[in-house]
Amino acid sequence: MNYHLAGDSTVAPMKPGEEPMAGWGEALGEAIGQSVRNHAFGGATTESFVASGSWAALLSEVGPGDTVVIQFGHNDQKDPQLAARGGYADRLRGFVDDVRAREAVAVLCTPCERRWFDGERVTPTHGDYPNAVRDLAADLGAPLIDLTVFTTWLYEDLGDAASTRLLSHYAPGETAAWPEGLADDTHFRLEGARRIAAFVARSLRAIERRDGDAPARGSQLVS
Repeated sequence: MNYHLAGDSTVAPMKPGEEPMAGWGEALGEAIGQSVRNHAFGGATTESFVASGSWAALLSEVGPGDTVVIQFGHNDQKDPQLAARGGYADRLRGFVDDVRAREAVAVLCTPCERRWFDGERVTPTHGDYPNAVRDLAADLGAPLIDLTVFTTWLYEDLGDAASTRLLSHYAPGETAAWPEGLADDTHFRLEGARRIAAFVARSLRAIERRDGDAPARGSQLVS
């Protein structure tokens, strides 16, 4: 059984020269101990992932019993044609249908939250997109990994200062790609990617155990 990933830069593998910036998909293989084929790329939306040929390439590798993990939203919310209850949800529904046609399992993820603090709390930045994914998962009986909830909890649990160690906050001279430093509250550094990947791996194992007894129906896996 193989795992296949569809998503944006928060999922995508790090680019050469941009270390240690990494999406959580970069660390999933190590966390789950299985083959992971990561098709995610920076700036991807549910629409551009299809238009670029990435979705067709992913599907060409999917076999019966495989798992396809899908996480979009960061860039979709910038495009009026991809409204949460419109083009975005429609394309996610199509992804699930395509995966199921190949006798594989589609797992939907809500988008990772941005690390935007207001006092001791993280400010929600994705509007209705997480709820649209939750409702779609329930409607389709698809497994759901709620990364919006998990990352919000993770940042708040660590606190404003300590949680910067999970994101791409680099001091001047720390990395070759950003010699003057960087303060990026969307993209992970490898430490953060590993934390998210560990949660995704644990959630996938829970989904598989549940599927061993009965089909997962809109399973919301948060911790």
